[in-house]
Amino acid sequence: MAPGRPATALAPMQDVTDLPFMRVIHHYGDPDYYFTEYFRVHAHSRLEPHILRSITENKTGRPVFAQMIGESIPELVKTARELRRHPVAGIDLNMGCPAPKIYKKHCGGGLLRDPARIDRVLGALREAIPGRFTVKMRIGFDSTDTFPALLDLIDKHGIDLLSLHARTVRQGYRGEAHYDYVRLAVERLSCPVLANGNILSADRALRVAAETGCHGLMIGRHAIRNPWIFRQIREAFGGAPVFRPTLGDVRGYVERLYHTTRTGACPEQLHVNKMKKYLNFLGQGVDPEGKFLYEMRRTRTEADLFTVCDRHLLTAPETPFADEPYDGVIARPNCEGPATETAAVSNR
Repeated sequence: MAPGRPATALAPMQDVTDLPFMRVIHHYGDPDYYFTEYFRVHAHSRLEPHILRSITENKTGRPVFAQMIGESIPELVKTARELRRHPVAGIDLNMGCPAPKIYKKHCGGGLLRDPARIDRVLGALREAIPGRFTVKMRIGFDSTDTFPALLDLIDKHGIDLLSLHARTVRQGYRGEAHYDYVRLAVERLSCPVLANGNILSADRALRVAAETGCHGLMIGRHAIRNPWIFRQIREAFGGAPVFRPTLGDVRGYVERLYHTTRTGACPEQLHVNKMKKYLNFLGQGVDPEGKFLYEMRRTRTEADLFTVCDRHLLTAPETPFADEPYDGVIARPNCEGPATETAAVSNR
């Protein structure tokens, strides 16, 4: 990481940030740090081999943090100790996952409903982890009332790095991120803070860094859409010309993504369906009407998928790829579409 430039990190995303996807991002420009998908921790859990590969077989040359999710303190401690036998840069605890099936089990974002339990979890893990112990969390569960108390716990237990998604758990991925809470965390905490949530582009990264004073930027969904984003952020902060991909460049990305992430004897239709999860995000920057997304979502074979890609990406390959998603072009309507705000976020 260059002096004076905020660090960058690829956010942990379940079923996305595996070893093949890290290899793809590495080709287009690494972040400073990688975080794994979360290791599920429960009474009978074992380190999932496919997630472990993103640590043990990682050739990017960048530090890799291993993330855990769970509610059982003894099992979390046990898993942390097992992970430390591998070449991890640190152990990260997920306290922000907004999936209902996760937070209903009182882990991930569900932990934020119980600061007393967080106190016990962080205390036990801090004692068990002599190296870097980091946390990824949101600004609250369904309100921000406990946010100051959560920051006190982060400081109390000597957390080494906080990645803060600037929405509540109940907001999910809807609505604007509330970066004023990132600024508050930066002002109050002893440890570095990574700003996370809705960092759409290098220009947005510049604004968020200036607005919050954060030590770094963690990017998830928008690195799927634009794998050049970490390179662009380095260029923007360094005052260099920022690379602007074309639709032709994007077609090359689709090709690399398809072949790098297809593993073993994965059936064609299954892999095409997996690609749709990536291309849902990429499609936000292809055309303002969402025609690419409409057609791509209806493909069933590799040939159909690449026919659609060629029609939209190679007809005018020098057309600039949009820096940020087009208004109204939504990757996951069920998760990111307009909705009544469910989070009671107070004004600051």
